[in-house]
Formats: sequence, C-alpha cells, structure tokens
Amino acid sequence: MSRVCELTGKRAMTGNNVSHALNRTKRKFSVNLVKKRFYIPEEDKWITLKVATSALKTINKKGISAVLKEARAKGFLKK
Repeated sequence: MSRVCELTGKRAMTGNNVSHALNRTKRKFSVNLVKKRFYIPEEDKWITLKVATSALKTINKKGISAVLKEARAKGFLKK
C-alpha cells in the first residue's frame, strides 16, 4: 500500500539534494505516517487508519468524528 494519509491525502513530495558545489540530485520527502486505532462512539466501533502526524494534531483539536466527516466530504475516505 502506498504511503498516503487516509484523512488528508498527504503523500510524498520530490525535491533536490543540493551540495556545497550546488550539484543537484533528486530526493523524496516522505510523509510522517503512523498506524493508529480510533474509537468512534457514534458507531460504537474501533477503526484503524494510516494518518499523518499533522492529522493527529487536528484530530486532538476537532475530534475524530468531525475530521472523518471532512475527509468523507473531500473524498479521501470511503463510506
């Protein structure tokens, strides 16, 4: 499975390594993903999501239900 956040859609970006002599070679900026279980009280069940750590901060602030609703509206999450 690809390294993509299931809530925000964040994925790896590309860029350059730049040496002191300004030589440029391609590199990849990976997303900081963690596999995390969340409890949804409305549905009385646990779900496991692969989310970016920046999304975890948003979940702590808004709550999992609100973030899931936004992700479904944007089309990142199924159901």
